[in-house]
Amino acid sequence: QVQLVESGGGLVQAGGSLRLSCAASGRTFSRDAMGWFRQAPGKEREFVAQVTWMVGTTTYAESVKGRFTISRDNAKNTVYLQMNSLKPEDTAVYYCAARWGRNWNYWGQGTQVTVSS
Repeated sequence: QVQLVESGGGLVQAGGSLRLSCAASGRTFSRDAMGWFRQAPGKEREFVAQVTWMVGTTTYAESVKGRFTISRDNAKNTVYLQMNSLKPEDTAVYYCAARWGRNWNYWGQGTQVTVSS
């Protein structure tokens, strides 16, 4: 089993910044990547960013490129999402996930991010 615990969400004004953290524990060895997804009210969950665990290759959704940065700390088994220049449309519950192969097998409980205009 793998446990993922997110933290760092909150309320911020448009143009502000937040940093999300996701601490992983359990049987995390050999995972291929960790990532962030988000779900806004009335919308489907969408991909935000991912980082491959061994090499550190990053991928971003077009909507966050240039504003969000995903990073990892292998020693702490933690992945981060630095979010800058936040917009009201970034308001959502943000979820951390871990991937083996093509499947996102494990998910965190989510953390709320609210951006006021």
